[in-house]
Amino acid sequence: MSARDDILSGRTSLGIELGSTRIKACLIGSDPSVVLASGSAAWENRLEDGLWTYGLDEVWAGLQAAYAALVADVHDRYGVRPTTFGALGISAMMHGYLAFDAAGELLVPFRTWRNTNTAVAAAELTELLGVNIPLRWSIAHLHQAVVDGEVHLPRIASVNTLAGYVHERLTGRRVLGVGDASGMFPIDAATGAYDAAKARAYDALAAGRLPAPLTDLLPAVLPAGADAGALTADGALLLDPSGTLAPGIPLCPPEGDAGTGMVATNAVAPRTGNVSAGTSIFAMVVLERPLDGVHQEIDLVTTPAGDAVAMVHCNNGASELAAWAGLFTRFAAAAGAPVSDDTAFEALFREALDGDADAGGVLAYNHLAGEPIAGLTEGRPLLVRTPGSAFTLANVMRAQLYGVFGTLALGMQTLAAEGVRLDRMFAHGGMFRTAGVAQRFLAAALGAPVAIGEAASEGGAWGIAVLASYLAHAGELDLGAYLDRRVFASAALVVADPDPADAAGFAAYLDRYRAGLAIEAAAVASLPSGR
Repeated sequence: MSARDDILSGRTSLGIELGSTRIKACLIGSDPSVVLASGSAAWENRLEDGLWTYGLDEVWAGLQAAYAALVADVHDRYGVRPTTFGALGISAMMHGYLAFDAAGELLVPFRTWRNTNTAVAAAELTELLGVNIPLRWSIAHLHQAVVDGEVHLPRIASVNTLAGYVHERLTGRRVLGVGDASGMFPIDAATGAYDAAKARAYDALAAGRLPAPLTDLLPAVLPAGADAGALTADGALLLDPSGTLAPGIPLCPPEGDAGTGMVATNAVAPRTGNVSAGTSIFAMVVLERPLDGVHQEIDLVTTPAGDAVAMVHCNNGASELAAWAGLFTRFAAAAGAPVSDDTAFEALFREALDGDADAGGVLAYNHLAGEPIAGLTEGRPLLVRTPGSAFTLANVMRAQLYGVFGTLALGMQTLAAEGVRLDRMFAHGGMFRTAGVAQRFLAAALGAPVAIGEAASEGGAWGIAVLASYLAHAGELDLGAYLDRRVFASAALVVADPDPADAAGFAAYLDRYRAGLAIEAAAVASLPSGR
């Protein structure tokens, strides 16, 4: 069938992902490997009263704009406007804290994953539960509110993630995909639900300070392929105020961006994993066995199917790299030779290939926000060199690219020490669009082959669209088999093996990077966060 026929007959799946800086919609048809159309809208978090947040009005304005852009793209490509879809899925940034009262009113502004004010709660919970509870997890945010005795606590009726909140407004059902739920509270691999013993331990700790048991406050947990409700009439108007979109569309369980990244890279089997690079950067590695120890650098989460995953999450990704590219773009314009952003990135990335393997002694720290793995509660982006460093554009840009992977590499060394082995890592995100540069450096940083597929730049929006399409096949295939047979069977992959010279150079860079974290700490202590 043609793409136009798929659209007219509703044999399509729509995925929408709310990322850190863009809300993106992606449409696929009866062949889930092919993207039919897309649309996006920009948004940005802001710092209010010391906490990173987005307004809920911005959530809906951005969703409506991204959906309208997708509909316009469909019309431009195929001459039709969709009125329905075969399935729909919502994904978003994981973790954070959205607390609501019984009437569904938000009690405090949305606290995103980026906030690092939860150190006391995270440390107490890690000791209590015997697993690492990172600062950004929803339970850390909730317990920090408990520790601080916040006045809204007696009114809490529910706590959710961003994806779960949007899904609930669209369907009326308070459910969450297991991958996203695993970033709220630990999951029991045997049951696929919140760990009951750990939940009881938390209830005992918070006794008298919360109005209900923890699991009553959290959304119900569902695996990939489960029935998660259907689009209501009110939900259809929230996405499409024009009234064109019809209700009744089935929705897959809402998922987090980590899980959709795994789907988008076919990294759901043991000894595989993926790296997602955007505002943050994180690696997901599917485990063959449980880890022996508790590690502050490692989160234990799950795939959308519920399999155990070790996650190395860094709050800071490619934003500082983009700022440097913008600086050079502006220089070109000031010099009377303006170039596009894409041209600037391409030129600067290619220049990095000519840099010394260790970046010539230049160090770049991308810490715009706090970075728990590096022991930093706040961020101060820095470019550092000694008088003897080879200060060239090529080395500066190689250092900036290495810097994106620096903290990630520190966390991955912990997994290597646990005996975790990788057959292949998959990468996705905009920084991998320039072929053979970031991918090559990431292979050197991880010491493992790194693969990139044709849909890598589509990322999680495509991943959640694929999870939506899986709804119709969950009764016959598990998620891994569906991805292998129906989505990636003919996928073209470009694989970069670690180059020995790059690997040795990155190792030398990382040694200096680790030692130089003392400079970062001094900058945080000495320089205020504003101007």
